[in-house]
Amino acid sequence: MRVMSPLALSFSSVFRNKDSLQRLLVCFNALQAHGGSWNRCDRAPFSGTAMSPLQRFGASRRAERVLAVLTRCRGPQIATATLCTGSDSGQDMTNWLWSIYNETKRQTEDLVPLISSNSVNPDTIFANNEMSLQDIEIYGFDYDYTLAFYSSHLHTLIFNIARDILIQQHRYPEGLREYDYIPDFVVRGLHYDVQKALLMKIDAFHYIQLGTVYRGLHPVPDKEVIAMYEGSHVPLEIMSDFYGKSSHGHTMKQFMDIFSLPEMTLLSCVNDYFMKHNIDYEPVHLYKDVKEAIGDVHVKGIMYRAVEADIEKYICYGEQTHAVLRKLSENGKKMFLITNSPFDFVDRGMNYIVGKDWRNLFDVVIVQADKPGFFNDRRKPFRRVTDKGVLLWDRIHHLEKGQIYKQGNLYEFLRLTGWRGSKVLYFGDHIYSDLADLTLKHGWRTGAIIPELRKEIKIMNTEEYVHIMTWLQSLTSLVEHMQVHRDPASQMVVQEWIKDRERMRLRAKGLFNSQFGSLFRTYHNPTYFSRRLSRFADIYMASLSCLLRYDLRHTFFPRRTPLQHEAPFWPEQTCAGAMKIPFQAQRAQVTSD
Repeated sequence: MRVMSPLALSFSSVFRNKDSLQRLLVCFNALQAHGGSWNRCDRAPFSGTAMSPLQRFGASRRAERVLAVLTRCRGPQIATATLCTGSDSGQDMTNWLWSIYNETKRQTEDLVPLISSNSVNPDTIFANNEMSLQDIEIYGFDYDYTLAFYSSHLHTLIFNIARDILIQQHRYPEGLREYDYIPDFVVRGLHYDVQKALLMKIDAFHYIQLGTVYRGLHPVPDKEVIAMYEGSHVPLEIMSDFYGKSSHGHTMKQFMDIFSLPEMTLLSCVNDYFMKHNIDYEPVHLYKDVKEAIGDVHVKGIMYRAVEADIEKYICYGEQTHAVLRKLSENGKKMFLITNSPFDFVDRGMNYIVGKDWRNLFDVVIVQADKPGFFNDRRKPFRRVTDKGVLLWDRIHHLEKGQIYKQGNLYEFLRLTGWRGSKVLYFGDHIYSDLADLTLKHGWRTGAIIPELRKEIKIMNTEEYVHIMTWLQSLTSLVEHMQVHRDPASQMVVQEWIKDRERMRLRAKGLFNSQFGSLFRTYHNPTYFSRRLSRFADIYMASLSCLLRYDLRHTFFPRRTPLQHEAPFWPEQTCAGAMKIPFQAQRAQVTSD
């Protein structure tokens, strides 16, 4: 999966036709010259007739403006790039390389305002797999962070309660009360090495992103990380299995749940306290105690009671959630709810978000489902629950509208409803517990709700981010092509560029999260989280409200981006609706065309 940046989307709309692109390539080869290596005595820096990877960027009416910007660069750039002197002195080579660097940087800065003029709409639905809403007859939903969204107060609440449980029930030091929840310390999708008490970010290829390894609240030096893991690769046998489940021998725990943010923060704070006070402790015991304390907050109903007592503080009002459900109902779609939360908690929240008649919108409501076990365990039958929470003992022969059911399993659900295959679309926020089994074993369509997406897209839309990424890609291209010059003077310059590149990568990381960066990327690779998202979710979006922008006959198409070995002969698709153009305007434009 590629999580596209505004840079790529903007370039997609910069170039309109092959002639314009060819002219641009001549001017712009210092920025992206993939047609061949550069040598000081090349007659032209762009050699051959094959198009460079810039060719993948699609059409736009802005081509003439881009060419106008670059026309004034063409003379100096080509003169600089084709410089050939009779002297082979190191100083000549150094000057030549830096002239290329400076010209490339100037051209990059000229392009930034143009690229920044296009931005990604945070309300876009993004596709990993082609899917038409016209084929969807039944819509299913998780509750927490799918239908109901919570304020930051909830994570503070979970952290504080779990911290107090550690002190009162597990006899941890009273000094832990000095620690408060740190809202922006961690991101979702991180891995925790239980044996070494290290929190880290791992990419799709099982490599640790150096600079994102923390023991307690402090980073671990890269040299120490490399020594501990004999490099930066994490072997498969110590990571969780394909579904994110840990078993004997797996020492890496991945935190995929939004509710896990306070758990990771609490682990870090307790580790920090023990190290600060030189307390010898067993990391495995610490992990298990924190996990149990966090579990108690949920299982014992402490969190549920607190939220119900002050619902306006903890639940974000969901007017658009109501609008989505109403839209689906008015279009004759079947709907069901499967959640691990108890009925009283769900009922209180849905009354606040949707209204007292919320149950009329759903054909089936299942609470305390015990996902992901619900999707695999055939043994648990359904039980009906009264409005007062009383469990009935009668056998369930039908799942009736307006009734509440507890536990059960998916196989019985399929038998009783007949809702099978790709006509069902289920939304959830947990990649493993909500989506993995449904898409791999049962053929349902799946939609991932990723609340962090909206914040990250807004960051990616900023001119600062576009500037960093434009220059970072240009600089990477320079390093790639100029590394062929192996003389000491050239290598010294290239090493300076590499240091510059590292500084830019750190700046880009810091825009998202100072400690761990983006949820979706390491420096260049997708994160482990991103890889699982692309495998288990047909579509993903920031919230259910994104559905309001789309007709229920809309087809989602993933971008066909070239594989590494493929020539980029086709223009790269821009995700439908990604740009900030009102849907009606888009429709009118298509009609007029």
